[in-house]
Amino acid sequence: MTREEVLQFGLSFPDSYQDAPFHDNNWQLVRYRKNKKAFLWTYERDGYLNLNVKVDPDKAFFWRSVHESVVPGYHQNKDHWNTIIVDGTIPEEDIRQMIAESYDLISYSASARIYEAVQKIPCGKVATYGQVAELAGDKKMARAVGNALHRNPEPGIIPCHRVVNSKGELAGEFAFGGPGRQAELLEAEGVRVTDGRVDLSVYGLNLSGQLKDK
Repeated sequence: MTREEVLQFGLSFPDSYQDAPFHDNNWQLVRYRKNKKAFLWTYERDGYLNLNVKVDPDKAFFWRSVHESVVPGYHQNKDHWNTIIVDGTIPEEDIRQMIAESYDLISYSASARIYEAVQKIPCGKVATYGQVAELAGDKKMARAVGNALHRNPEPGIIPCHRVVNSKGELAGEFAFGGPGRQAELLEAEGVRVTDGRVDLSVYGLNLSGQLKDK
């Protein structure tokens, strides 16, 4: 990933903004607007793009053990920050996941609010990404809903299979079981799936009722 791609991904999270606090273009940060804390630091060092990301201390050593190019945070608390050396050895998916985890820790977990919202979708109903975002308190974070559900820590408890797009279409590649699995789970709950699509007029969530119950 290039620095531009990394920054663009960081800025895709709700209430994020770019900052250069040291008046040095080598240091470009992405912060969470509501508390102004940085969750992504980017800078060039020793010929490579480096990224500093916040980590749960219990998971910091996991990423370091998986990738040699993930090391204790440069110039930051070694228990709470990791440095990602973007040298081509780390899959882009893992880089994105580490950035997303950093955002969750800094922002008081937008993902946690999303998971709570998804758990409000009753059996036999579906909700769109936009509806889940609204239930989670921010209509603008529909994209973040997709990111969070892709990392669902408890698929058996957080029913991400009940989330569809604005047209009622299912995910082409369901993250937890592959193609066809989302349809199987929905049909087992009484939701009819036709050509990879659910009729929202029949099975769609009544959002006004859910918001009233919040």
